[in-house]
Amino acid sequence: MSAAPATLDLDDVEGLIAADRDGLLRAASMAGAQTRAVAAALTEGELDELRSDQRPRTVTWVCGRGMSGAPGAAGTVLAAALGATSSIPLVVTPDVPPWIGALDVVVVAGDDAADPALVTAVATGVRRGARVIVVAPNDGPLRDAAAGRAVVLPPRLSVPDDFGLTRYLAAGLATMMVVDPALRIDLDALADELDAEALRNSAAREIFTNPAKNLAERMSGRQVVLAGEGAAMLALVRHAATVLLRVAHQLVTATGGSDALVALHGGLGRETVEMSYEDSLFHDPEIDGPVPARVRTVVLCSDEERPGVIARMDALGGDVDVLSADDVPDAGLQVPGSRLEQQIAMLAVRLEMTAVYLKLVRG
Repeated sequence: MSAAPATLDLDDVEGLIAADRDGLLRAASMAGAQTRAVAAALTEGELDELRSDQRPRTVTWVCGRGMSGAPGAAGTVLAAALGATSSIPLVVTPDVPPWIGALDVVVVAGDDAADPALVTAVATGVRRGARVIVVAPNDGPLRDAAAGRAVVLPPRLSVPDDFGLTRYLAAGLATMMVVDPALRIDLDALADELDAEALRNSAAREIFTNPAKNLAERMSGRQVVLAGEGAAMLALVRHAATVLLRVAHQLVTATGGSDALVALHGGLGRETVEMSYEDSLFHDPEIDGPVPARVRTVVLCSDEERPGVIARMDALGGDVDVLSADDVPDAGLQVPGSRLEQQIAMLAVRLEMTAVYLKLVRG
C-alpha cells in the first residue's frame, strides 16, 4: 500500500514553509543542536560522577518501552558501532538485568518518565551500587528514583520524540568516553557534520542538490522497502520506517540487506512496469483493476561498503537506491572517513527530513 499522491511541489519553498505548521522542518534540522547540547553537558562536568579508576564490567543500556523506538535504535547502533573499538561491552535491553551490580554502568534511556521499566532500572542500579545515568526527562517517578543518586541528562532542547535519535546517540557516546578513556570522539565535530547534513537537505535547496527531497520524490507513490547492511544500519532502517509511518503515514517494509537481496533476485520491483501515457488514458480501474504500485528499494550502508553493495544490487535490476552518508558530491560538506555511528547519525537526519517532506507535499 502506498500513501496519497503529492499535492505540493518539492521545489516550492514558500509552499513547503507555509505547509509546515507544526515546525517539523526545524525539528528535523536540530540534530546538530541536540548533539552540541550533550557536548556542552560533558564539558560542564555533568557526567563526572560516572568517572572511576575502575573499568566497568559492562555498560548496560536499558530503554524500557523505547526498545522499539529511538532509544532502542540508538543503543543497538552504539553496541554495533563501538563493539570493535571499545574494550567495554555494551548490552542493550528493555529491562534491567538481574546481574547488575557495582561493577556496571547503567544507562537508562527513554522519553517516558513514568515508564516502570526505566524507574525500576534506576532504583535497582542505585540500590546495587552501579553507576547510573538517566537520559530521559527529569520528571515524575523517574526523578524521584534518581534524585541525588544518579547522573541526570535530560533533554536541553524541546524536540519531538520522532527526531530524538541523535540525542540518544550523543548521550551514549559521551557516556562511553567518560567510562572508557581510550575512546575519543569529537561531539562538537559531529554536531557540525549534522548541521551540514541538515543544510544540505534544507527546504531552500532544489531537488537535484537535496538528498532528502530527492529521496522523498523517489518514494512518493511507491511501495517502499528499506534495507540495512549490518546490525547498526538495520537499527537505523527500523527507526526510519517508524518515523516515516508516524510523520508521513508512509508504509515501509524494514528488512536486512540479505533479505532484500533475495527478494530482488526473485524479481522484486520487476513485476510491474510504469504505465505509458497512452495506456493511462484508456485505463479503467473498474475493468482493468487498480494500477499496481511500483516498489522502491532503498539500501542503507556505510561509506566503505557502498561500492560493493552497488555492484551486488545493480546486477539484480529493479528500482534500487543505495544510500550512504557521503554519497552526494558536495565539496563543502563531504566528511570522508567518518566513524560508523557518525555516518548513521547523518543518514538519520536525511531520512527524518525525507519523512517531513513526504508529509508536507501530501498536505
